[in-house]
Amino acid sequence: MLSRVGLPRRRVVLATALTLVATLVAVGVVAARASANLSKCERFAASSAARAKQVTGSGARVVVIGDSWSAGLGLDHPERSWPSRLPGRVHVAGFSGSGFSAGASPCGRVSFSDRAPAALKGGADLVVIEGGLNDYDESRAAIKAGFARVVRTASPYRVVVVGPAPAPARARAVPRVDRLLRFLSTVYGVAYVSTADLDLPYLRDRLHLTPAGHREFGDIVADRIAALNLS
Repeated sequence: MLSRVGLPRRRVVLATALTLVATLVAVGVVAARASANLSKCERFAASSAARAKQVTGSGARVVVIGDSWSAGLGLDHPERSWPSRLPGRVHVAGFSGSGFSAGASPCGRVSFSDRAPAALKGGADLVVIEGGLNDYDESRAAIKAGFARVVRTASPYRVVVVGPAPAPARARAVPRVDRLLRFLSTVYGVAYVSTADLDLPYLRDRLHLTPAGHREFGDIVADRIAALNLS
């Protein structure tokens, strides 16, 4: 038979043990999340490097700086992502989750402006900067700052900015980003191609294009760039 003196002590020990377990679980969850994020960023970096090696076409040197749509996330053959539909010898610097703003991606310094110097190291006859879907929750100031930096880096070359299409998962934000990118393109004197009017086929995540979607998007962007009659 337990004494009354022993009961509080046992309760204290039990409470302490439960607190320790809860702390360990919380630490484990945080560590797991950090590990998952790191793994995702590492996968994105590897995919970006692999896509950069897959040069398509021939002729004038075209450099595409973009996000997961350019990198070909979700495709069995990333080299068939939409930039492969552009005329010229196309080099792709795509990084999934990145955007104009520095905070669009949790993977560090991978914004368009951060990656532009390396992407343009070999020069270009045309620079195509594609994105905006990952800037859906970023402030106007953050997008503007990133836009200014990447355009400044690309300014020695002909530049075309390609805005976001209304992917269902982020369609509500597209009009705001599209308007802002159009405005900034005018301010900084670069050509702008809006794709906010397109109805494209998407994967189950309602964010990334199917293979057919990449073909359609690439062909439309190529036609709209051609219609600009860039000198």
